[in-house]
Order: sequence, then structure tokens, then C-alpha cells
Amino acid sequence: MAASPPSLDTLDDADLVASGRRVFEIERAELERTGGRIGAEFAAACRLILGSRGRVVATGMGKSGHIARKIAATLASTGTPAFYVHPGEAGHGDLGMITEDDVVLALSYSGESDEVLMLLPVLKRQGNALIAMTGRPHSSLASAADIHLDVNVDHEACPLALAPTSSTTTSLAMGDALAVALLDARGFTADDFARSHPAGSLGRRLLLHITDVMHAGADLPSVREDASLSEALMEMSRKRLGMTAVVDAGGRLVGLFTDGDLRRALDTDLDVRTAGIAQVMTRAPRTIGADQLAVEAARLLEQHKINGLIVVDGDGRAVGALNIHDLLRAKVV
Repeated sequence: MAASPPSLDTLDDADLVASGRRVFEIERAELERTGGRIGAEFAAACRLILGSRGRVVATGMGKSGHIARKIAATLASTGTPAFYVHPGEAGHGDLGMITEDDVVLALSYSGESDEVLMLLPVLKRQGNALIAMTGRPHSSLASAADIHLDVNVDHEACPLALAPTSSTTTSLAMGDALAVALLDARGFTADDFARSHPAGSLGRRLLLHITDVMHAGADLPSVREDASLSEALMEMSRKRLGMTAVVDAGGRLVGLFTDGDLRRALDTDLDVRTAGIAQVMTRAPRTIGADQLAVEAARLLEQHKINGLIVVDGDGRAVGALNIHDLLRAKVV
């Protein structure tokens, strides 16, 4: 029979906090022990995966299966093609997903999981390299493997020593260690990571370029340097960016006129009805290249406390414009 739930009145917050902290202390100690065992076998596992022409196929049952699934996802997102196969489903057809070039990463803390062991004869006959991650170096799975990664723990954080806690944490950390070591070895970059995360905020920050968000062509606010202030104001009103580029006869940027420049002009004795744009524009304004990332534009706007930028090509010609609202719409900031 299940135990009766405790009365909330009898629970002590200090006891609950102490119990939670005890888990961290136990698992921290086990992580340190496991990390200290990383050595030649770990390096061999990395070399095996790096030399493979196939994918990493992670498998495991129960809690080990959940960890295997996460390890496969981490590997795949950091440059090592990988996926998870449920060992039970593998025995009913999903083994066809595994090619002879794939490296199998099998997780079982006991090393005696029937569903995983059942797959070994087929994998061996197919010629798959096998990396086992267990807590029992002399288990059936560890003995059958080409490489064994030891995630043994002295103590589970569960006071009953029944629920996998410390052991799943060390297995997860070992998987992360593999992924990061492989990432470093491959020279995997933030741009590479973004390409596998195009829908995330990091993907937007690292994949979105200035050309993806700027106003160009007929939407670019631009006037010649001999234009009047009135003409510049009309151009700003039409394009609705709160600024206009000022260019020479060759289209090269010579200045920028913004709402702020207009306010400053109104605060002088200048006759705005007859003034030329060259009298009130900002010369040598901040610019950005069309091939740069949108996140770099956001950094410039924040750094210099400005609201917009003119985009220029390699010859200094104005080819686009953007403001903070464009970056907000693109979810870059």
C-alpha cells in the first residue's frame, strides 16, 4: 500500500531545503569522481566517432533511454550527426535505421538491460562499432563493447538507492563531455550551431544579415547633397524611417539627416524654409556594411545611442537603411 500523504502542517521548510541541497552535494561529488576517470577510453571513443563515416545511434531503456535521447540531440546540434533508437522498437523493425557505418552508443547503468543486449548479435554481425556507457565495467554490455565509458557512482541521491539520480546525472555529463570534445575537435563554430537552430533566437542572431532587414531600392530614403531641407523632410515623410541618407552624384554617402538633426536645427536661428540639407546634416555618420550580421547593427545602435543606420557597400555608396524597429520586428533584439 502507498504511504499516506503527509500533512502540510507537519512539513518543515528547512527539512525540504536540506533534502534538496543534499541531492546537489551527492551528485556534485559523483560528477567529480566520474570526471576523474575520463582518460584513454574517452579519447578512443572520440576518435572512433570522428573517424566514422556514419552517424552516432544512441539507445537505452527507461531512464537511460531518456538520457540517450538527450545525448543524441546534443551531438546532432553540435556537429556530430546522431539520433536515438528505442531498443524495444529496434527489435521490431527499427534496426533497419542503423547502417553498418554507424557507431552505436548504448546506455545501461547495470549493463544488463535485456532490450539492449538483444540487439548486440545483430549489431555485431552488421559490423557496427559499439560504445557502451555503464556503471558496471564487467557487465555483459561493457564486455561486448569496443569501448566502455565508466559512469559508476558510489551513491544515488535517492535515499532509497532505487531511483536513478546520480547515475543519470553522470551519464548525461559524460554525453555532454563527448559532444563538447567532438565539437572542439571538429572546429565547430557558433555559425555552425546557428545553422542547426534556425528557428531559435540564437539562429536569428547569427544567421540574419543586414540585407535581410534593411530597406533598399525605392524604400531607401535618400536625397542629393544639394537638396533643400524641405526636400529632405518630404523624403523622410515618404519613407517613414525618421532619417534620410545624403549622397553625392555618384551615390556615395556624405551625410545623414535625422529627426534629431531637425530638432537641433529648429533650436537655432537657421531659416528652415530656405536652408540646404548640407547645412544641417550630420557628416561622417555611423554606417554598417550590407554583408554584416543584423546583430552587429543592434550592437552599434546600443553602443552609440542612435536609432538608425545607413548601409553602405565597399565603395561607400548608400544601399540601404534600417532602424531599431526593423531589428525588433526581426526579433534580433
